[in-house]
Amino acid sequence: MSDGPNPGPTRLARLRVDTAAIAENWRFFKKQAPAAAVAAVVKADAYGLGAEAASRALAAAGARVFFTATSGEGLAVRKAIGEGPQIFVLNGPSSDDAQHFATAKLTPVLNSLDQIKLWNARGPMALNIDTGMNRLGLGPEELAPAAVALKDASLALIMSHLACASNVKHEMNAIQRTRFIDAASLFPKAPMSLASTGGVLIGADFHFDLVRPGIGLYGSGGLDASNPRLAPVATIEAPILQVRDVEAGETFGYGATFTAAKKMRTATVALGYADGYLRALGGRGYGVLAGTKQLILGRISMDLIIIDVNGCAEAAPGAMVEFLGPNARLDDIAALAGTAPYEILTTFAGAVRRAGARS
Repeated sequence: MSDGPNPGPTRLARLRVDTAAIAENWRFFKKQAPAAAVAAVVKADAYGLGAEAASRALAAAGARVFFTATSGEGLAVRKAIGEGPQIFVLNGPSSDDAQHFATAKLTPVLNSLDQIKLWNARGPMALNIDTGMNRLGLGPEELAPAAVALKDASLALIMSHLACASNVKHEMNAIQRTRFIDAASLFPKAPMSLASTGGVLIGADFHFDLVRPGIGLYGSGGLDASNPRLAPVATIEAPILQVRDVEAGETFGYGATFTAAKKMRTATVALGYADGYLRALGGRGYGVLAGTKQLILGRISMDLIIIDVNGCAEAAPGAMVEFLGPNARLDDIAALAGTAPYEILTTFAGAVRRAGARS
């Protein structure tokens, strides 16, 4: 029995992911840290862009160490890249999933004495030390008991995470580096890792044995200022549904927050916060059509955005407008939204990807 005609995608926005650009960005970090191994962080579905395809591209480029947040993510990446590379799981094991680690040859990152006890030297492991972020990891009072518990264990890595690496001059960076070196002295045989994307860019003193770029692989330097121009990875476009001429004095969208000062030509685009496009970008963000920025007018709706297309002859129903990509850079859009590029990718690109709207 036929299900009838295919109604098409559930959402009209389109996401394109350039996996060659992901590999190019990974090679950029290899050049920045030539003396260290360069891992690839692919947690949160590769920051919303598709962990399986990203991991395959990174493995083909030479990456041999990967990081996920959970064992479920680790299992998916293992299936995508095969048995060779090492996959660390940042959140560590729980009583519910510890058995999956051995099956998929996942390496847990142990964050507490309880996790050390649970893992009980079942295989290789990493150890996370909290040096000032107060998020995950062993605190100062737990280091000595951990050193005793792990004296005969196979430690594949000892690591920590910088809280302020987005600001290369922040005093916390040096403080955490010193704390990390002191803590690592209790585990002298273990390779050391401190730097993620921002930490790599601080300089060689932070590279140690392994660096862990994450957001940098997907197009952002992760810094508060002076970001390197990395290859753009995600492009999101949405179609114009309607073009109209609006007289001076007319208002736009919910709340009538924008009033036309003169006669205007506008376009309504099939994109909104249901697609993950942040409502905070209303009146601030822009789409790109025919190589020109077209400003968003008024508030963003659930499914629709209004843009100013005065003087743009290419504005017509069906024309695709770019809202993230080479002409609408990730760091620039994040700054306009008052947020971080991580949220733009996982919220915006992640939502479009989950809707199955890929091309």
